[in-house]
Amino acid sequence: MSLNELSTYLGEKLSGRIGDAVFAYGELTISVEPHDLIEVVSFLRDDPKCQFISIIDVCGADYPSRAKRFDVVYHLLSPKQNVRIRIKLQADEETVVPSITGVFPGADWFEREAYDLYGVLFSGHPDLRRILTDYGFEGHPLRKDFPLTGFVEVRYDDEAKRVIYEPVELKQEFRNFDFLSPWEGTDYVLPGDEKAKTN
Repeated sequence: MSLNELSTYLGEKLSGRIGDAVFAYGELTISVEPHDLIEVVSFLRDDPKCQFISIIDVCGADYPSRAKRFDVVYHLLSPKQNVRIRIKLQADEETVVPSITGVFPGADWFEREAYDLYGVLFSGHPDLRRILTDYGFEGHPLRKDFPLTGFVEVRYDDEAKRVIYEPVELKQEFRNFDFLSPWEGTDYVLPGDEKAKTN
């Protein structure tokens, strides 16, 4: 089945449950609303003409200028049809996205990662907790508004004999560069540089 045929087929079978269908990078991308996600994913897995039985990835993207700032993106593969499909939905910090672990148990850690790094909430997930960041970590590091330095730094204290958390302290807020120092880079030509060929 070609992507055009698949798009037409899904438009007929899932009428009213899927939004846009777009072709990009050799894949079909369909958009859904969170409340239709489980039904759409179950259809894609169980329908004999689809058979998207393999989950490849669940990931997020952050667009802070939008009202619904997060895209939650699902990648599925149909080995029988030798075709991939991408499912997208939009969410914000309060939107609860239904977990697809009941349909694809392999989505478990992918959804935990999206929760940890973006703060996307998944309802019905069996163990929704952080997976990549440390216990007690504040914030979600892949959000575009997350500070580059983070909020706290972690280090082992020999005196206390334990790991301690401290607010980030930038040791060097401002620096004057000495461009005449050979360690900083020079504007003058070093002996021998005049022999180098320039294009």
